[in-house]
Amino acid sequence: MDTLFNIDPARKTPKYQQIIHSINQAILKGKLRKGDQIFSINELSEECYLGRETVQKAYNILRKKGVLVGIPGKGFFVNRTDLTSAYRILLLFNKISNYKRQIYNAFVQTIGDRGHFDLKIHHSNVQLFENQLAEHLGDYDYYVIMPHFYEGQDRVRLLLKTIPPEKLVLMDKDLQGYPASYAAVYQDFKADIHDALEEALDLLRKYRTLILVQPTLVPYPAEIAVGFRNFCMNNCFRYRIIDEIDPGVEVCTGEAYVIIEETDLVNLIKMCRASNLLIGRDVGIVSYNDTPLKEILLEGITVISTDHARMGETAARLILENRREKIKNPFVLIRRKSL
Repeated sequence: MDTLFNIDPARKTPKYQQIIHSINQAILKGKLRKGDQIFSINELSEECYLGRETVQKAYNILRKKGVLVGIPGKGFFVNRTDLTSAYRILLLFNKISNYKRQIYNAFVQTIGDRGHFDLKIHHSNVQLFENQLAEHLGDYDYYVIMPHFYEGQDRVRLLLKTIPPEKLVLMDKDLQGYPASYAAVYQDFKADIHDALEEALDLLRKYRTLILVQPTLVPYPAEIAVGFRNFCMNNCFRYRIIDEIDPGVEVCTGEAYVIIEETDLVNLIKMCRASNLLIGRDVGIVSYNDTPLKEILLEGITVISTDHARMGETAARLILENRREKIKNPFVLIRRKSL
């Protein structure tokens, strides 16, 4: 029975709460059934090196909730198995943006009152990520992680191995070659941009040169540039990859731009207006990630976009349904007048 109790004195979670959580989880997973006897207060104190008052506090709380019943002279027994225990979930995102908020909101709304959430941002910094894991390892039922890291990949994989695979959910990006059986909802950045541009091939054919604007100051997955380059080479387009739209960039007739950052989108529109270039005829624009503004700006900006709300909802469903699957999130082209 001692294996039912996962008590770690190094955790910040109070030990009496760890006892309560261990018993609740054992009941929810069918390891303890109604009528089963559990350790006495003295037995659990000795077995897990806990103060008697700590165990007493946990048992008293469980008795008040009707989970346990104490029978004088016999001990403590499981009284209820109809629990609705809330999951403790740590979300580790790489950054906060409008799109990440959409994912977060959909995730939280889908879990509802079945979860308690903490959100932390690792900023793609491996050392910060390591510190966050070290501080909270063992404190949560699930760790939902966006593994957007651009250096230290081997170190990241080692850190992820410290999380039991049944508690790990990767979101937004999967890790190639990582063997553990975990859940994931991900974008395939290389294939997504390639396939979406293929859908727009009939519109792109009227432009001579395709230009991907992929910022380097705020890193984005390198697979985006790989997928873009593959598309251009497969379809015999001249192409360039630049890191921003600034005053030094010359915008010319016959060019189509794939824009990731909205600042670059605004700057490109301004430069086209200043040069009397008509967007959708002289210059084409494809923007990453849809927003209500892009639907009406210039009578509609063509976008390629994943479904951020769907991603958050799917990740939550994997937890609620105790599924360990890897699911590619939908990615679509939405045609509008800018191309």
